Amino acid sequence: MPFLELKNVSKGFGAKGARTEVLRDLNLQIDKGEFVAIVGFSGAGKTTLISLIAGLLRADCGQMTLNDLEITGPGPDRGIVFQNYSLLPWLSVYENILLAVDQVNPNWSADKKKEHVEKYVAMVNLTPARDKKPSELSGGMRQRVSVARALAMDPQILLLDEPLSALDALTRATLQDEISRIWQEDRKTVVMITNDPDEGILLADRIIPLSAGPGATLGPSITVDLPRPRDRKAINHEPRFKAIRREVIEYLLNSKGQRQATLTKKLVLPDIEPEDLSLPRSALGGRTKPIRRREIKEVTYV
Repeated sequence: MPFLELKNVSKGFGAKGARTEVLRDLNLQIDKGEFVAIVGFSGAGKTTLISLIAGLLRADCGQMTLNDLEITGPGPDRGIVFQNYSLLPWLSVYENILLAVDQVNPNWSADKKKEHVEKYVAMVNLTPARDKKPSELSGGMRQRVSVARALAMDPQILLLDEPLSALDALTRATLQDEISRIWQEDRKTVVMITNDPDEGILLADRIIPLSAGPGATLGPSITVDLPRPRDRKAINHEPRFKAIRREVIEYLLNSKGQRQATLTKKLVLPDIEPEDLSLPRSALGGRTKPIRRREIKEVTYV
């Protein structure tokens, strides 16, 4: 039985009569311990999908289950990492993670909580910065705190909502390696959404493209059968890497082409003409405004 399953899930927004269907008839099955990347265009509905799994949104129709229990709202069994960090600015690295641990395990002793938090601070290599506030951290360090906070809750599944999209290329590559390392240590079930096919191939066991919206749906599942650990330089020369990349990109581009519609609109130009500046102002009766086409015949030049 799948660990996470979506059956015929659809979601739209807007009032009746002006409603936009964002996601349509989504079917998804993920096994325990899998790392699955969902790749799609910006605006296709990827964040809506991750919010549905997190329980932050309710589906219009269909069914979602995690570990054979229906998803009806948010819960500690799902840890989510947003792209905007979502850290409390007045708390330190340690305190931001401790807050999450307190909520999930309120009956733990203070020493056990401290040991648990320190473990995850070290896991993301932030021990030297444990007492710093978010304003004192780089973007990459803040995202590490966000990852550590989600993992410290010990969720059944980790949801990554484009967590690296706001970072520069070098920091993004570093955190990709960190996420890969952490996943291999912890083997949590992970669903990551991204608009970067290469990122999905580097990190995931499977890639599932999300078609262009509106009414986006999930495409065919593509197994990333490349050995781990994966070296970003080496896999660029792997024929299988190139084949997977081509299959994902072709599906996305084809889906976008099918969604495109041609809009024909008549362009109405303003009914004015540029003024002839070579004519003396007195010849125009002191006019200073542009002349409309219908007024041209009425003007008498002396």
